[in-house]
Amino acid sequence: MKILDKYLKQAAPLFAKDGRLARWYPLFEATDSFLMGSRLTTRTAPHVRDALDLKRVMIMVVISLLPCVGMAIWNTGYQANLALQALGIAGPSGWRGAIMAAIPCNPDSLAANLLHGALYFLPIYLVSVTVGGIWECVFNIVRGHEMSEAFLVTSLLFPLTLPATIPLWQVAVGISFGVIFAKEAFGGVGRNFMNPALVARAFIFFAYPIRMSGNQIWVGVDGFSSATALAELAEAPVAAPITALNFSWNDAFLGTIPGSMGETSTLACLLGAALLLACGIASWRVMAAMLLGGLGISLLCWLVTSPGNPLCNIPPHWHLVLGGFAFGLVFMATDPVTAPHTDAGKWGYGLFIGALSITIRIFNPAYPEGVMLAILLGNVFAPLFDYVVIQANIRQRMLSHG
Repeated sequence: MKILDKYLKQAAPLFAKDGRLARWYPLFEATDSFLMGSRLTTRTAPHVRDALDLKRVMIMVVISLLPCVGMAIWNTGYQANLALQALGIAGPSGWRGAIMAAIPCNPDSLAANLLHGALYFLPIYLVSVTVGGIWECVFNIVRGHEMSEAFLVTSLLFPLTLPATIPLWQVAVGISFGVIFAKEAFGGVGRNFMNPALVARAFIFFAYPIRMSGNQIWVGVDGFSSATALAELAEAPVAAPITALNFSWNDAFLGTIPGSMGETSTLACLLGAALLLACGIASWRVMAAMLLGGLGISLLCWLVTSPGNPLCNIPPHWHLVLGGFAFGLVFMATDPVTAPHTDAGKWGYGLFIGALSITIRIFNPAYPEGVMLAILLGNVFAPLFDYVVIQANIRQRMLSHG
């Protein structure tokens, strides 16, 4: 490593501002930072954290996502193997079947579940990180910006919000749209006003709805249908919708149910939240406010009850473990770039997203998963929350000095 470090230091002047290879500085800096570590610290919002540099912030976020990644791989394989068992099929078709031939598709086998799930998750992730990384590289070379580890977070968040059966070309289109139009169009890292991973998912959701909704996309087995919990509840008996589910609250909390690959396990999200809060990276105010907002609306609807809407009659604690509420609360709403910066603004922002998420989920069956839309709308209004708080502080100070 000392020899490699010495070589990189000798090559550095060639990539400096006046060097012969200055245009390719982003590629050199990314390689040097990945292999040897970055010597730079941030000096501007929203990533000012004393001596903690952006690289370490983003790496900690990636580490916090690992429980969701592990659960995404295992549960994707578990759901597929359950389906194969139900259909009486020995293994999956195509190239996945050739790889799985050595291991029986048994849902009780940890190895079979992990391998089968990896055959779905890893190609999606590799397309996301490769295609998005190429776009990042192109824009950074044109602008002369450094490569940022922030993209490692975006490229991992996006696959976790997708179903296992999403076509790889749609993954490429989605991450391209998110990186170009939600990030680079506004100047790159720290300048985007919406979460790029969520924008990518929203684009895929509205551009190719057949691949992002319905009951045919959540389990990676051809000819097998399995609706998500929210879709089942939308058509459940009005008086007692929970009775229509074939799993318990504990199953939903652990994440052993069909859904987007990384969003089903509330437990995995809580493990990630613990790390983010311990490191001071995510805002506990946003998390607490979103939780209170979601619980408040769901409790109000549950107490009032509705004679024609089964989603209105779901107990509040069930809303917390269904859909992407926990995932959005921990990893999406807390994005420091797109969230407010004032403490009071964070409370208002979190309450707004939590309340709107459950409102969309209950009263718009066409979009039973309202977390994505609520967070994106919250991103748009985030500057307004800060503006209101700052103006209120200014008026208070003027009155106190009046």
